[in-house]
Amino acid sequence: MEGDFREPLKRAEEALRAREFDFQLIVDSIPAPVAVITPTGEVETLNQPCLEYFGKTLEELKGWSSSDPVHPEDLPHVIEVLTHALETGQTYEVESRHRRFDGIYRWFHVRGFPLKDTEGRILRWCVLLTDIDDRKRAEAQLAGEKRLLEMVASGGQLRDLLIALCRFVEDTAADCKCGIYLIDWSGPTFHTGAAPSMPATFNDALDGLTVEASAGPCALAALTRSQVIAEDLESDLHWQQSLIRPLALGHGLRAQWSTPICSRDGSVLGTFAVFQHGPAIPSQIQQDLIAQVTHIASIAIERASNEEALRRSAAFLAQAQQLSRTGSFSWRVGTDEITWSAELYRIYEFEPGATITLEVIRTRVHPEDLTLYEMMIEQARNGADDFEWQYRLLMPDQSIKYMHAVAQATRDSGGRLEYIAAVRDVTARRLSDEALDRARSEFARVARVMSLGALTASIAHEVNQPLSGIITNASTCMRMLDAEPPNVDGARETAKRTIRDGRRAADVITRLRALFTNKDAAMDLVDLNEATREVIALSRSELERNRVTTRTELADELPPVTGDRVQLQQVILNLLRNGSDAMSHVDDRHRELLFRTEVEEGDRVRLSVQDAGIGFQPQSLDRLFQTFYTTKEEGMGIGLAVSHSIIENHSGRMWATPNDGPGVTFSFSIPCVVDGKPDVEGF
Repeated sequence: MEGDFREPLKRAEEALRAREFDFQLIVDSIPAPVAVITPTGEVETLNQPCLEYFGKTLEELKGWSSSDPVHPEDLPHVIEVLTHALETGQTYEVESRHRRFDGIYRWFHVRGFPLKDTEGRILRWCVLLTDIDDRKRAEAQLAGEKRLLEMVASGGQLRDLLIALCRFVEDTAADCKCGIYLIDWSGPTFHTGAAPSMPATFNDALDGLTVEASAGPCALAALTRSQVIAEDLESDLHWQQSLIRPLALGHGLRAQWSTPICSRDGSVLGTFAVFQHGPAIPSQIQQDLIAQVTHIASIAIERASNEEALRRSAAFLAQAQQLSRTGSFSWRVGTDEITWSAELYRIYEFEPGATITLEVIRTRVHPEDLTLYEMMIEQARNGADDFEWQYRLLMPDQSIKYMHAVAQATRDSGGRLEYIAAVRDVTARRLSDEALDRARSEFARVARVMSLGALTASIAHEVNQPLSGIITNASTCMRMLDAEPPNVDGARETAKRTIRDGRRAADVITRLRALFTNKDAAMDLVDLNEATREVIALSRSELERNRVTTRTELADELPPVTGDRVQLQQVILNLLRNGSDAMSHVDDRHRELLFRTEVEEGDRVRLSVQDAGIGFQPQSLDRLFQTFYTTKEEGMGIGLAVSHSIIENHSGRMWATPNDGPGVTFSFSIPCVVDGKPDVEGF
């Protein structure tokens, strides 16, 4: 009876062992690590790939929850997920890092599912481990690259970005240390951009190190613009004399891979160095990572350099604007959006940052210049090209500022008009110009007074003639009235001649007072022909005394010029006297002064005074109009300098030309009045 039960039991046990063997064969045939655990979570069996990966026995791995097969950071979560699955009987999945036989942790996707009998009871759990380390690293690398690019785009601190680059490589490549060493080519020397995991003593030693081939891999990479791989600093004879070798070995670093960081134009900005504790060369994956990092580093370094240059340029511009009292602004005509520089706020004395509008600006414009201001705005709205204008500001303290503005019209891609302008406070220059004008006027007055002394005889003659006539005519009139009977008709004619001579004398005095009076310049319409005749008439006696004759070739219908009559006559008088003096020692030819006026191209009038004197040396031409330069024995060098200044203030020019024959011709040219409008530029 007992034998009857033993045989079936034996066959059942053999069948079970066969199924177990078949199950083990199936499990071992799976190329990925597989673990079989009991319903209570104990390890029952492991396939061969699993044992080979961990490099441990089945007995050792049964205690996995208290040893190192699972990364310490992932272990709590793995235990939690497994416990929940054992309690609920539900399939579970988890991603965790597992330690390989060589100590390297790799990422796995772990999936556990229950094996049940026909009645649904769980017999055991099958756990499949799929290696996803490459995918996880790719995801981590992509996420890291995204963070780095975001840092570049946000314009963060360069050092923070370089540190992040080093950390990124160290986290991705594992078991390495990284450093980014920038180069100052004015040395050229290295300085540490970022090396967060490198010893401080190493970085300190490298700071200021000269970039020369003997310095080490980084220097050689920078000088050759190519990657340098030092597989083993200790054994490679090439690096025996390297300055960096004892420093690296002293910190347990034997391999160094140095890659130049180049800008878009090919210049080397620095080097990226990867250090390994043991001899090593980079894999293709590591090379791709290095290429990516050096590219991002080059963008960041070059951008930081450009931003620094821009900041310095902006600082220099702000300082230059402040020193030169020049502000700038932009005006978008379509929207009336106005942007001012800090200096323009200071010039206009508005609160920095205050909203600027055309109406706000208008409150500062001098009332007398508001019409000009409105005209400029209208021209701009009508699309005027580049223009410049000068105007005044009336400040709250009632002081006046003089401004000079230059604007340039631009259009964006949408055709919208915008003006970019520079505004300069020229108050100091204007006040100095006014002071200079006053000094010039005083100087000119002194020159006129000096001329008065030289013209004393001529003036006396001009006044004496009508006075003598007046006396003679008065005596004759008295005799005619005393006669018996009185000669009333004769006396009347004599009285008329007396009045004529009196008016003649009065005209001489009027001309003298006009020529030698001390008053501010007054811009009026001046007939140069008439002004020339008056000067010649006033100087006639002096010219006769010097045996100088005059000849005039004055243009008919000469258009008037806009200027100060007294100053222009002073110039003509000075040219007349210079010409007369230049011929004072001429005895072999006729002493003649030729006065000529004519219309020039460009709406200008020229007056020339030609003498037959001794002329001047060619080397003196550039000095003729310099103050205190003279070729006369008793000259002071004032006349021509003052005359030259007067003509320049009339928007004209003065020059001297040697004649084909003896003597010199002095000429000046000034704008004339065209169609009732003076062709001159004023403030």
